[in-house]
Amino acid sequence: MSAFTQLDSGINRSYGGTGLGLALVKRFVEMHSGKTWAESELGKGSAFIFEIPLKTNSNCSYQQ
Repeated sequence: MSAFTQLDSGINRSYGGTGLGLALVKRFVEMHSGKTWAESELGKGSAFIFEIPLKTNSNCSYQQ
């Protein structure tokens, strides 16, 4: 199955959208050495989470 294919593409589907969002997020996050995952609880819903590592520049100084 393609990353850009909706499971339910019928005209009477419950939710709209193009089906691109999560596939694009996953690719973008992976380009930055990050990771994505989903946590779901039956009857409550799902959370889609991502982490991107913070890279610091040792030549940069921060003063407060």
